[in-house]
Amino acid sequence: MTAAAKREKATDTGAPVLEVSGLSVGFSGENGPVSAVDHVDLTLGRGEIVGIVGESGCGKSVTAMSLAGLLPRSARVTGSVRLEGEELVGATPARLRTARGREIAYIFQEPMTSLNPVLTVGRQVGEVLEVHEKLNRKQAQARAVELLRLVGIPSAAERVKHYPHQLSGGMRQRVMIAMAIACEPRVLVADEPTTALDVTVQAGILDVLRGLRDRLGTSILVITHDLGVIADVADRVVVMYAGRVVEDAGVDELFERPQHHYTAGLLTASPTPGRHAGTHRLREIPGLVPTLREQPDACTFADRCAAADQRCRTSAPPLAAAPVGVGVNGGAGHRVACWHPRGDLGRPAQEEIA
Repeated sequence: MTAAAKREKATDTGAPVLEVSGLSVGFSGENGPVSAVDHVDLTLGRGEIVGIVGESGCGKSVTAMSLAGLLPRSARVTGSVRLEGEELVGATPARLRTARGREIAYIFQEPMTSLNPVLTVGRQVGEVLEVHEKLNRKQAQARAVELLRLVGIPSAAERVKHYPHQLSGGMRQRVMIAMAIACEPRVLVADEPTTALDVTVQAGILDVLRGLRDRLGTSILVITHDLGVIADVADRVVVMYAGRVVEDAGVDELFERPQHHYTAGLLTASPTPGRHAGTHRLREIPGLVPTLREQPDACTFADRCAAADQRCRTSAPPLAAAPVGVGVNGGAGHRVACWHPRGDLGRPAQEEIA
């Protein structure tokens, strides 16, 4: 079966595994409340890989952590997170503990600080199986060897005896993936899985994620700043800005015809092979991400957007279907939160990023 056929088969399975609706997260601070996530809507299909992108502080990681109740008690979470129809917002602590690792698993940033330095990697992978699958120590260690092999670690029977400091950054990241998939979760959240890795190692990690989707049917959320990673691995992209979803589209659709001006800005700020060599300067987005002390009833990108008018500064645009006929497949499934999407501007939507 070709890679394209596997991808189509993996994602063609009906109802979403994960449905997030109206998700908001706030924190109380010394200088007043902070709204980190504001009415986020997204879905994740079975066997689908969805990328979440945006600048630092846009709410990507907070959104991901809220899915299985990993935020501190000071967080105020409202809205809905449904895992195969079961509501998790407001679920009991015992139910959330069961869900973590077994049904929703995480690959965290910086594996050197996420792994316990005084335990072997085999012990750490095996502990997940002992807690959730009730395996004994010997069974868990044997399964840990299999998992390390699955994520591409050579000499896995020897590596299980090693401590994190004895492994390279890429190997440690693979150990984190092995821990995350130990119970074959329905949803895998990979938060910056390729941070600080060189290009070759990064490609290997992305191959592992694709392989998990193809072999196990795992649904994956990938959080990253790197649009190259998104282009390589994602089926669909959710763009977040200042705690809100501003665009949601298939990966080809988004790169070919971005409809939100923020998305177009992210693309112009990313190097393109053959176009940004030598003296060609990247085009940065002017201004800064607004503070999250208070979410205004307006477009949060208005102060940085050349197309903004008075309506943008006084009314928040809903996440709605992109202009008809724009982009790949006529823009089917493409949503954008903008009063003046780029397809309505009377010129090709790709023009600004050429």
